[in-house]
Amino acid sequence: MRAAAFARFAVLGVWLVVTIFPLYWIVVTSLKPQGDIFTLPLTYLPGSPTLANYERLFGFASFGTYIANSLLVSLAAAAIVLLIGLLAGYVLARFTFRGRGQVMLAFLVTQMIPLFIALGPLYLLLNSLDLLNRLPGLVLVYVAMLIPFCTIMLRGFFERIPVAIEEAAMIDGCGRLQALFRVVVPVMLPGIAATFVFAFIQCWNELFLAIMFIDDEEAKTIPVAMNSFITQYDIDWGSMSAATVVSLVPSMILFAFAQRYIVEGLSGGAVKG
Repeated sequence: MRAAAFARFAVLGVWLVVTIFPLYWIVVTSLKPQGDIFTLPLTYLPGSPTLANYERLFGFASFGTYIANSLLVSLAAAAIVLLIGLLAGYVLARFTFRGRGQVMLAFLVTQMIPLFIALGPLYLLLNSLDLLNRLPGLVLVYVAMLIPFCTIMLRGFFERIPVAIEEAAMIDGCGRLQALFRVVVPVMLPGIAATFVFAFIQCWNELFLAIMFIDDEEAKTIPVAMNSFITQYDIDWGSMSAATVVSLVPSMILFAFAQRYIVEGLSGGAVKG
């Protein structure tokens, strides 16, 4: 038993080191002067820690604007997706109607379609709506991208909640929507939190669509701005590392506040069929 426990902790220790080391290396690189980043042999601690990379990041680039743009897009898209997915998931979980299976199948099939196939139609649509290079256009694209999976995810949570809870609320005088938001939603807060965090992180880290539809400097999000540190002849590793560290802060804060709900929600089998 002791040998098995030791082996288990050894494996977990190695896994932890492998997982944490890239993050550690990014933080160390962000604190190194430009001249020390490529020094050989490698140093695993900054010899002369400096905040110059962070000062350059916020001093010479509009990184504060990029953070605000990413927060606005991610929060707006996640909130809209959550509301639509909540209502759609409820309908798919509670009602039997012709074509329900086909709707579920369509949602699943959309997750298998590569995004680049939809670039042409999406570009033409945003252009016709005058939403190119605008944050509302990016929000619209993200909402369309996330609705299918988040709906399936929330449907699984609804199916875990007994119908009798809603029926009791409706007997007491609640309408269906009142029963949903006053009775069912508080019960499934873990699932809602897990879905919101998933949608937020997907929007926060998304680069491919953002770089296709956003070219205006004032409308760039963090991933698009970080991509600009890669030039034809060089990569500004110091600024990119500092930007990575800064971009991790909102996600860490969100996880810290919602950790209890996320763990409970994911362990509850949110994608139960």
